[in-house]
Amino acid sequence: MAKKRIVVKIGSNVLTRENGKLDITRMSAIVDQTAWLHDHDYEVILVSSGAMASGRGEVKVSRRLDSVAQRQLYSALGQAKLINHYYDLFREYHLPVGQVLTMKENFNSRRAYLNQRACMTVMLENGVIPIVNENDTVSVTELMFTDNDELSGLIASMMDAETLVILSNIDGIYDGSPTDPSSHVISKVEPGKDLSQYIQSERSGFGRGGMITKYNIARKMAEEGIQVIIANGKRDNILIDLATNPDNTPHTEFMAKEEGVSGIKKWIAHSDSFAKGQLTINAKAYEALCGDNAVSLLPVGVTAVEGDFEEGDLVNIICQDGQKVALGRCSYDSDTARKTMGQHGQKPIVHYDYLYME
Repeated sequence: MAKKRIVVKIGSNVLTRENGKLDITRMSAIVDQTAWLHDHDYEVILVSSGAMASGRGEVKVSRRLDSVAQRQLYSALGQAKLINHYYDLFREYHLPVGQVLTMKENFNSRRAYLNQRACMTVMLENGVIPIVNENDTVSVTELMFTDNDELSGLIASMMDAETLVILSNIDGIYDGSPTDPSSHVISKVEPGKDLSQYIQSERSGFGRGGMITKYNIARKMAEEGIQVIIANGKRDNILIDLATNPDNTPHTEFMAKEEGVSGIKKWIAHSDSFAKGQLTINAKAYEALCGDNAVSLLPVGVTAVEGDFEEGDLVNIICQDGQKVALGRCSYDSDTARKTMGQHGQKPIVHYDYLYME
């Protein structure tokens, strides 16, 4: 029987104590649960925060550091310490672990994307648990991940995981304020259901993101056919309880859409920040793309081309009122796209196989 592949994202608030230091006890408990999952036919990929918490306090700085310098210093120190903790804890179960440090730019190139996937695939095939984190020592630009929620979504999509578990310090998404005793956790969210009215904008204590990020990632993953669970990583045995007794374990589940999308479309879906240009389409093309049939975007439906891009680059597709409709891989460079727009009888400017509808 094939193993069930899951990605578990462990948030900063799960692994960090109130004083900002790493919570080794909680980390050990999660390792225990991961080992249990491994023994029960799960392939587990961990996306773990905690490098900053591990590095904080390891060295006394000689001058005041700005936020970028702090992140580089503490994550460089902490990443080594963090992976060593994981190594020692998993060694008690005779489970090997491997470190995967990545950056958002590595998801831009299709080749780099596939190389990352091949690396983690061979690790899983050989019983190695990948432990993934952003390489904060060099990811200090506007191309940083929003936080590890976004990274975990990319990893789950890239690795064709069945389930993404996002562990935070809260039981899930509530139908009111989490501090209100009358509020309840929303247990199941069907594909396409809008919960934005329940999402609070506050950022979590030690992480860069918050529930808005988790919600947006969960919705996108569910649309791609991946089940997403948001649960409280500070609850004892939370991963085991989710696996064995989900009905009596507080959490929010985003139900996976039955018809997922292809691997190439998954890559495109998470690459919107790398779009090099923009195509504006007319009403007829918009109607065709949003219809029930699978169609490609033809040059005749394009009314404007913006940006400077090469053949194979990603472009945003918008309608006349400026609303984004889709993201796709362009079959033309920008000059050719401008020459052929509005013309009949040309090959698709974005083929359906490389078109992801928003």
